[in-house]
Amino acid sequence: MNNFDIAIVGGGPAGLSAAYTAAKAGIKVILFERDKSIGQYVRTSGVSWINEMKKLGIPEKLYNPIKNYRFVSPKNEIMIKGSEYRSCVLDVRSLYQYLSFLAANAGANICIKSDVVDVLLSDYNKKISGLIVNTLKGKIEVRTTLVIDASGFNSFIGRRLGYVSNWKRYGVGAEYECYCDHADPETWTLMVGGKYSPAGYAWLFPLSRNRVRIGVGIGKPESNMDPLKLLNKIIEKKLKPLGELGNIQPIEFHYGYIPNQGARNSSVFEGLLLVGDSAGQSNPLVLEGIRHAIEYGRLAGQVGSASLVRNSSKNSLMAYENEWKKQLGSKIESALRVQSRWIGLSDDEWDREISILTDMTVDEFIDFISSEFSAKKMLKLAINHPKLVARQLFNLIIKK
Repeated sequence: MNNFDIAIVGGGPAGLSAAYTAAKAGIKVILFERDKSIGQYVRTSGVSWINEMKKLGIPEKLYNPIKNYRFVSPKNEIMIKGSEYRSCVLDVRSLYQYLSFLAANAGANICIKSDVVDVLLSDYNKKISGLIVNTLKGKIEVRTTLVIDASGFNSFIGRRLGYVSNWKRYGVGAEYECYCDHADPETWTLMVGGKYSPAGYAWLFPLSRNRVRIGVGIGKPESNMDPLKLLNKIIEKKLKPLGELGNIQPIEFHYGYIPNQGARNSSVFEGLLLVGDSAGQSNPLVLEGIRHAIEYGRLAGQVGSASLVRNSSKNSLMAYENEWKKQLGSKIESALRVQSRWIGLSDDEWDREISILTDMTVDEFIDFISSEFSAKKMLKLAINHPKLVARQLFNLIIKK
């Protein structure tokens, strides 16, 4: 029998960040990761934003800085050039292991290749009271006051208890990390239109001059296409702009799922807290969520630690949900409205749509694509840009 204050399921950025802040507060915490190592499998393309990484204290060595943004549609192409590095492509595996070292140094217990197979409930009120886990040392039972479900897309604990259901709308991404003769290390590219993805987009995200991530994302259930087949086709035919890269040789394959229907109705329950993709905290416009996973993982660890004196009741955990939804909820809803416009556009419509972006400043574009919406920013944007389509788009964003 093992007793802990907090048990965390999942060793991604959300779980590791929760473990860090909980352990830092002096709480006895244990984290279970089912893979053989932290960051063993990369399930994300790793795009994020430098200001956010700096706020979170992420070292510059863990990302490649980006200052230019390129969009390619079947018959159109635009480039938004910046004078400063604003976006970045993360070294995902190294980032996750960095976060694991922070948690371990703070005193968290980390168990790799440990698969949580069931939950334990108290006899008198059926509140979650522990976990059954297959570990490298055999099957163990862990007793705990609070469980943090950071299991990602599967929301394993929340689903096991019947609190949440499977995601009905989600994105599926397939990606090769490749050697190439030459990539522009300061520019990432999104490709849109039917030949790239019928309900999503393709991308080129560079990590250096000779290393680039090439991927395809598909929205489900809008399309039943296999993103890997599309990705292979794009590379074999060297569809624009892949011809610029010269020789392309895959060295890693990444595959993953990400929720795409907004936030869970509730992310806190008696003795249980959901964070990261388990809670639906990703940006649905470009399906990136690592920054949110780190930020709200840390918040989960803080609020979870404070809740222990009240036996981690739902009421004692509500400060977590109230805070993250206050900061993120309206942005997710606005991004979903834009996404609903974009999914299913025809090639001709995409050719016209990306022209909306040409008049934006870099600051305006970054606010838009990273879902940093506010009524003030969007109204200013609509007023400053006279195109009718742009106004319609921004009216859609700020619609209440």
